[in-house]
Amino acid sequence: MSAQRHDERARWLREYHASRGGAPRLVCFPHAGGSASWYHPMSHALAPDVSVLAIQYPGRQDRRDEAPLDDVGAIARKVAPLVADLPGDPPALFGHSMGALVAFEVARLLTGKHDEAPAHLYVSGRRAPDRHRSEAVHLMDERGLLAEVAALGGTGAANLRDRDLVAMVLPPLRADYRAVETYRHTPGEPLTCPVTVLTGDADPKTTAAEAEGWREHTTGAFDLRVYPGGHFFLADHRAEVLDLLRGGLTRARRTVRAD
Repeated sequence: MSAQRHDERARWLREYHASRGGAPRLVCFPHAGGSASWYHPMSHALAPDVSVLAIQYPGRQDRRDEAPLDDVGAIARKVAPLVADLPGDPPALFGHSMGALVAFEVARLLTGKHDEAPAHLYVSGRRAPDRHRSEAVHLMDERGLLAEVAALGGTGAANLRDRDLVAMVLPPLRADYRAVETYRHTPGEPLTCPVTVLTGDADPKTTAAEAEGWREHTTGAFDLRVYPGGHFFLADHRAEVLDLLRGGLTRARRTVRAD
């Protein structure tokens, strides 16, 4: 790997905990307004059996001086070659909400352009990519945008009252919403990897039918898991989701080794 590619990977990928040699790898994509550190607890819980890498989008935390990207495809095109360059077997991908769309587009690039499908695609809190809704949260004023975030439960009310914090997070948050709301699925060959969909039964952003629609986007195995809760149901079902990931990834690795 060139020094330039190594530096680029260091900007985009975060690895918080060491893992065992040969451990399966899971690349995680944050939700709108989220950052790589949102996956720190997951990384800690799955280590050392699973190597978790979290994507850091520009415009937040240690990348706050960079302009945020407001296009899902553009983010995917930045990330896909870095994921393709990772050593070892192809990783699995996990994305929540906006991250589900980015992970899906990265999976398409890995399967097509890079000729190496991911081991598994886990998508959470997001309807199938071709299930479009007309939404314009990114065009709202500051109060409307923050009210939307608070209603979904993604950011604590106390944080939203911190003016300095709001001034810092608002530009990437608006860019992320613009990326999601202007995204349009481009038809193409379905994925070949297994796809597991996780959704909350009371998520205002995704109905059961919209979650089921992911089935049409892979020729591989498909699994739909419905949990009680809203858009951020993961917080209330952390143990079950971790068991699902740990079991699926380690079983897949044993199967690969046996072959």
